[in-house]
Amino acid sequence: MISIDWQTFWPPIRLSIQVTLLSSIVAAVLGIAAAWWMSRRKFRGQTMVDTAFLLPLVLPPTVVGFLLLMLLGRRSWVGQTIEWLFSSPVIFSVWAAVIAAVVVAFPLVYQTMRVGFDSVDRELEESARSMGASNMQVFRMITLPLAWRSLVTAYVLGFARGLGEFGATLMIAGNIPGKTQTVPTAIYVAVDAGRMTMAWAWTIGIVMISFLMLLLTGRWKGRH
Repeated sequence: MISIDWQTFWPPIRLSIQVTLLSSIVAAVLGIAAAWWMSRRKFRGQTMVDTAFLLPLVLPPTVVGFLLLMLLGRRSWVGQTIEWLFSSPVIFSVWAAVIAAVVVAFPLVYQTMRVGFDSVDRELEESARSMGASNMQVFRMITLPLAWRSLVTAYVLGFARGLGEFGATLMIAGNIPGKTQTVPTAIYVAVDAGRMTMAWAWTIGIVMISFLMLLLTGRWKGRH
């Protein structure tokens, strides 16, 4: 009979869910704000900014992780400032895992919401402004409700990308059991050590979480 060490099984699952929930919310807020700004503004160098926002989508995760390590490491002024403010370095911590997940999830959220905002009829927004509505009121009452399907899709894609993040997380958060070990890194270590039972258990767990997320989202969208 196959037995699973549940005390070993749960910490990566719990940490992955916590990191993904937080990172998906942050990525959604940043992605929505950036997409709305880019879709409603025209300025010189806009194509360069748009390309920069999408860059983590095509870069290898290890490259993203290396760049984050250089940016947030203890030798950079950013990393030193963070360590001075919070009395601890950001790398090899849970916050490093959150940052990695946000960076890799952001392009998917941004790209999806950019398409959603571009599909909104501008005449409706201009009509609302002509009646005295502010830009924020137009965004909350016109633009966002009309792009809600894109919003749901963007969040789900960001959640899924953050949940499955491996390379960047391993580079800046490491693989510390009980502290920074997420499911993807736990699976990698388990396979490398020949612990196939635990690898299968974590794989089934993350597949079930992703499946339920997609199922619930599909059912909710089908009712609206």
